[in-house]
Amino acid sequence: MKSIDIVRGDITKLEVDAIVNAANTTLLGGGGVDGAIHHAAGPELLAVCRTLGGCEPGEAKITRGYRLPVRFVIHTVGPIWRGGKNGEPEILANCHRNSLQLATENGIKTIAFPAISCGAYGYPIETAAHIALKTTREFLASEDKIDKVIFVLWGEDVYEAFASSLDR
Repeated sequence: MKSIDIVRGDITKLEVDAIVNAANTTLLGGGGVDGAIHHAAGPELLAVCRTLGGCEPGEAKITRGYRLPVRFVIHTVGPIWRGGKNGEPEILANCHRNSLQLATENGIKTIAFPAISCGAYGYPIETAAHIALKTTREFLASEDKIDKVIFVLWGEDVYEAFASSLDR
């Protein structure tokens, strides 16, 4: 039975097959979720990320989880919000689609996402939640290898936006 869940919490503590990192284009760590994942994974993650040549917005790359309680980290780069007329919705959808595709290719059954682009990148939370959940539902409808997707959200406002979008 496939499911999509939302929880409030710390994505670095979740015991799933893979977590998604809302990375920047360098993949070398940063603030927010990205910094927390790099910190929890340890220096090995940074060392491997240095060899990957960065990542374009909407694309995704995979590494081991190192000191995290997960087998894999999927790094994806969300769009910076510039008003919505610069391909932001398509890029955000691609972040989810490409991350889920990498999960499928690597035998991942359970995967957790943060609210990609909703922090420093300024994406409107309600719009981002709708795109994230719609893209995930569409992917799961056409792919039977992933059993569970969890959106792990840090703030009450982000949680509420995803909860109301999940109910639609």
